[in-house]
Amino acid sequence: MSITVRPVGYADQPDYTRLGGEAFGTPDGGRPLPTREEWAASGFREWAAFDSDGMAARLRVYGFTSWFHGARVPTAGVAGVAVEPERRGSGHLARLFTAALDEARERGEAISTLFPSAPGIYRGLGYEVVGSFDDVDVPLPELGRVAAPSGVITRRAGVADLDAITAVHRAWAAAQNGPVSRAEKPFWTPPEKYLADYTGVTLAVDGSGEVAGFASWIRGEGFTPASAVMEVDDLIALTPDAARALWRTIGSFSTVVGTARVSTSGLDPAWLVLPGLATTVHAAHPYMLRVLDVAGALGGVGSPLEGARVPFAVRGVPDLDGAWTLTVSDGVTHVERDAVGLEDAHHERPVLSPNGLALLYAGAQSAGNLRLAGHLTGDRAQDAVLTALFSGRQVHVRDYF
Repeated sequence: MSITVRPVGYADQPDYTRLGGEAFGTPDGGRPLPTREEWAASGFREWAAFDSDGMAARLRVYGFTSWFHGARVPTAGVAGVAVEPERRGSGHLARLFTAALDEARERGEAISTLFPSAPGIYRGLGYEVVGSFDDVDVPLPELGRVAAPSGVITRRAGVADLDAITAVHRAWAAAQNGPVSRAEKPFWTPPEKYLADYTGVTLAVDGSGEVAGFASWIRGEGFTPASAVMEVDDLIALTPDAARALWRTIGSFSTVVGTARVSTSGLDPAWLVLPGLATTVHAAHPYMLRVLDVAGALGGVGSPLEGARVPFAVRGVPDLDGAWTLTVSDGVTHVERDAVGLEDAHHERPVLSPNGLALLYAGAQSAGNLRLAGHLTGDRAQDAVLTALFSGRQVHVRDYF
């Protein structure tokens, strides 16, 4: 069967919307098509695969930057993947991803991420689960037991505080792997709209008047603890007292709200001030990553391992296959491709699968665990160095797309 893969135009929107509705559901009354102006201003890139029967598969790519190893990394976020049920398993999806990721690489995007409905499908394309975006339920009575903060007060944010909120998020995100920078669409929001999207944005302010944390929350419906749930999109703190102040403010609703449903991931340091473990994961959304450009992703990472030299290879998908050497000089990693065949490389250096490369880069697994999972083979001499090069930051996801 002949398959054509190309960017989606506005004339394709009826089929694109129909296929999305089949995969993700359609609200009562149907899903309206965007106007030409709305579609042109969206900022994302849409791709589709076509065969003789028409559009068979589709996806959307968001271009943004996300934080890894203390720097903002150009990222291709893939969403809205859908394949017509009668064409599933026919190879449309692989060709669709190849075209979309080739374009992303040409645009300088070094990694790609997505939220999978079925991780196994994307593992074959080089993606691996490195973290999870979770909605976690916290009983508000539990927050009444948080110790009182020292030298920190809370107040409601206004438009003039958006620069301070951005600075707090940037400082927090730079210490993690995975957070979106929120500097580009669809994550950048005008200040007035950002505040209007929430019932309130609460600031934690330290004794010097500096904003040391913030929480964005939606009060929700109901006024009995048995039924009312408050949604907390962010609770980010740069100090333990800022975290305590924000948790206690959320907990002050305990007479009329029973649960705070907090968007979080990993072991966020803000959670370490809670006195107990009475939390429940309401929903978990695994997050997958794929490296698009080995040198672009692994090069430029700050490292204290001055003088380290690690030859390695990647084998498993054509665009990443090859032999490489990573060196550390002046506190920064440098990666260059080697003129060594993969068969020769396998005998003299560690060999990563694309999935193992994703896990290592994100700091999600050690080299030892990659070997247990079959994602790292070959020479073992540099395993400890490989682990040390990319560890030290937790994987945190805070934005769903």
